[in-house]
Order: sequence, then structure tokens, then C-alpha cells
Amino acid sequence: MNREHEPSIAASPTGDPYLLTPGPLTTSATVKEAMLHDYGSRDSYFIELNQRVMTNLVNMVNGQDTHVTVPLQGSGTFVVEAMIGNFVPRAGKLLICINGAYGHRIAKMCDYYERDYQIQESSEDVPIDVAVLNETLAQDATITHVAAVFCETTSGILNPLKAVADVVEKHNRGFLIDAMSAFGALPVDSTQIKFDAVVASSNKCLEGAPGMGFCIARQKALEKTQGNSPSLSLDLYEQWVTMTKTRQWRFTPPTHVLLAFDQAIFEFLEEGGVAGRGARYQDNCNTLVQGMREMGFRTLLPDELQAPIIITFHMPTNPEFEFDHFYNHLREQGYVIYPGKLTVAESFRIGCIGRLGEQQMRGALNAIRNSLDSFGITGKVS
Repeated sequence: MNREHEPSIAASPTGDPYLLTPGPLTTSATVKEAMLHDYGSRDSYFIELNQRVMTNLVNMVNGQDTHVTVPLQGSGTFVVEAMIGNFVPRAGKLLICINGAYGHRIAKMCDYYERDYQIQESSEDVPIDVAVLNETLAQDATITHVAAVFCETTSGILNPLKAVADVVEKHNRGFLIDAMSAFGALPVDSTQIKFDAVVASSNKCLEGAPGMGFCIARQKALEKTQGNSPSLSLDLYEQWVTMTKTRQWRFTPPTHVLLAFDQAIFEFLEEGGVAGRGARYQDNCNTLVQGMREMGFRTLLPDELQAPIIITFHMPTNPEFEFDHFYNHLREQGYVIYPGKLTVAESFRIGCIGRLGEQQMRGALNAIRNSLDSFGITGKVS
């Protein structure tokens, strides 16, 4: 083995492996430490903290005068489902722009809730076609809402959110955004992009602990959703009304997750908000892609379509390469990556987000080189 790439065990400050995944993610030690306290849901400190978090989230989309935040217990999928069930009325029809697994998941939610929908689908490596969207909305007046995924983590592709929003606004339809993997790293400005709702979670680019989703909604649109929800627990309108009146959650809140999230948002703002967080992730992405290409790995997407969130790489064709061995060898060195989820190509994914910087990205690249050495691949992998 090349001594330059001699293995070492990497670990975060709390001794955990680094997670180069789409989530859950590596969090800072201070975010973890914030959870080492117990607060009741009616405690005045917790109520004030909760309000601070909700206000900060609205501020992130520049929606102080027009939008409100509605939190929800559960993973990000919970709040995506809540958005669909609340904002698409029973007599409505949703056009879903799909270029990956998470768009298909929205369609499955519509099946469960018996909501009428139509699909505009492109390949996982092709962004949403705005011209086709414009034509579809012009021809079908029964479509009431459009849903799109900002960064589709199936491939890591960045969809043209502003262009999609402009077309939806032109046709006077409601726009619903799944920004789960992008919120906090890529801008979603409500003064530039008209939307009824955007959803994300406490984990991902805001680097809190998983366990809470949130919906930032245009208040006038949210007010029209009363009675739409097919679920008691996922009723965003009732959650918002209750929190407005009492400043409390309807059901037991994830208190420890909120404590971590408050600290994570503080660190997010200290880093410079979306601009600062996004710049670090872009640097991570550039370092990773350059290093992987130097070893012979091929990215699925061209650079102009790649979001700095998670990178999809083609599975090497080298017969000496075996993914499970590769994955386990990286895990032994302290780096956890993610299998692929594509239908268009065999692949695997490496994330750029979470509490990671240049040191971790270069450490991961060194670990990958070590793994290739273990296969006997001393040159380029393919």
C-alpha cells in the first residue's frame, strides 16, 4: 500500500464517524450538547425558544410580513405529506414535476389521500422542463397546484425553482415546494419566488437533529386550507391556529430536537446564513468532485446541474471494484457514504452537507484512495 494513503480512523469531536449522506448528518458538538436538558412543553423558556425558532425560519425566506411557520413532529416526509394533504383540496388537482424518487413519493401521497394528480416526468439527470410545464398549465385549467422538489437527492440535481415558480404564478396556480435537501444552503426568497408553501426539516442543511419538519406558508394561502387535511396529526391549519392562540403545540413537541434546532440556527446565522452555509457546501462539493475525478470516478451530472448537496457517481466498471467492500472499508476509516437510488445508472452518492469542511472532505478522499488500494487499483478506477 502507498504509505501516503495509510489509513487512519476519522471521527467527529464526539467520536462518531463522519456522515457524508443526505441525512441524518454530522452535527456540531454544541448542537448535540443543547439536547442535554429537559423542558416541559408549557415551560416559559421552551415557549420563547419555540417562538424564536419559528420567527428565524420565516426570516430565512424574507417572509416576515406575509408568511408563517408551522412546525410538525416527525421526519421530513411527514411535513411533505402534510403540505400535500392540506394545500391540495379534495376537489383540487396537483401537477407533480418529477425527476427522482421524492417526486414519486409525492404521487404516492396523493394516492393515499385520493387527491387527483398529473405527472410531468423527466429522467433523473434532466431538470424540470419549464416550457412543458407552461404548455400543460395553459391547456389544463383543472390543475390547481404544482409541486416540485428543489434539489432532488435521488441524483443531486438542482431544479430551476425560480423559473418554475414564475410559470406557476403566470397561470395563477398554487406552488408547493419540497426544499428538504436545499433549505438553508440555497436561497428561497418569498419576495422573488411566489409559493403557497415550502417544507424542510430540522436536519439537513440547517444541521440540527432530525425529528421535526416545518412548513413556511403564505398566510393567505394557509387560511384557505381549513378543513382540507385528511389527517388529525398532520393538520397544519389546526397546528397553526393552536400555536397562534396558545403559543404551544397541539400534541407533545420534540423538545430536545427544538433545543438542538435553536442552537443549530444560531450557528447557521453566525456562519452568514444561506450565503455562508451555501459557500462552505459549494467548497466541499468542489473539493470532492475534483478529487474523485482525479481518481477516475465519473459524476452523473454536469457541473451546471449539480447542487452542492449530494453528488452521484457512476459505479466504476473496473472488475476489481466491489461496492459493499468499498462502503465497509470507508466506514472502518470513519466515513459513511450512501448507496445510489437511480434507475438510469448504477451509482453511489457522497454528501457535502452537515458539519463538514475541507479537512473532512480531503480525509474522505484519502480514505477512498485507501479503499482503491485495498482492491489493488493503484491508477484510475475506470
